[in-house]
Amino acid sequence: MPRRYYRSPLGRILFLVLLATIVAVRFYQLQKEPSPPDPLREGVEYEVERVVDGDTLLLTNHACIRLLGIDTPETKKKNHPVEPWGLEATEYTEHFIAEVNHRIQLEFDKDRIDPFGRMLAYVYGDGRFLNEELVRSGLARVPNYGFTSAMRRKLRKVEDEAKANCRGIWSRNYLGTENGKSRMLPSEGRKE
Repeated sequence: MPRRYYRSPLGRILFLVLLATIVAVRFYQLQKEPSPPDPLREGVEYEVERVVDGDTLLLTNHACIRLLGIDTPETKKKNHPVEPWGLEATEYTEHFIAEVNHRIQLEFDKDRIDPFGRMLAYVYGDGRFLNEELVRSGLARVPNYGFTSAMRRKLRKVEDEAKANCRGIWSRNYLGTENGKSRMLPSEGRKE
C-alpha cells in the first residue's frame, strides 16, 4: 500500500510539500541561532567583546574564554555574594583588555574546555601575560589542577611573590568590603 501512495501524483505532491516544509523550518531555525564560535587557534589574534569577570572573557566570535591556571574572586556567581577583591580583579582585567585595544592571543594547555563549556586558555596582549599579571597583583590564586606542572611552577613563583608582598587577597590589612569594593587599612606598615 505505501508504494502506491508515493506513485500517485497526489502522494508525490504531499511528500514534496512535507519535505519543503521541513527544509523551510530548519532554515528558519538556523537563521535565529547564533553561529557557533570558530575553533580557536594559538597565534591568532582575537577581539574581546567584553570582560565577564576577572578570569572570564567573551570574544566577538561568541567564544567564552576562562583564564587557565588562575582563579579570581567571584563577582557573577549565581546566589553568591561578590567576594573580596572580585571587583578589583574584574577592573584589572578590563583595564588590561582596554590597554591592548581588545586584541588578544591565546595559548592552550592539556585541557581546552571546562565543565561549563568555556575555552581554557592563557591570554596574552601586546606581549603581556594577563593570567600572570593578575596573580602578581594579588588578584588571583593558582589552583592545583588543570594545567601543566611547568606553568604551575611559573605561576606559583609569582603567587609567592604576591603573598610575600601582601598584595590584594594576600593583604594582612584587609577589612572587608564596602559597596562591593575591598576596604583596606591605611598604607602604613603595608608592603608594596
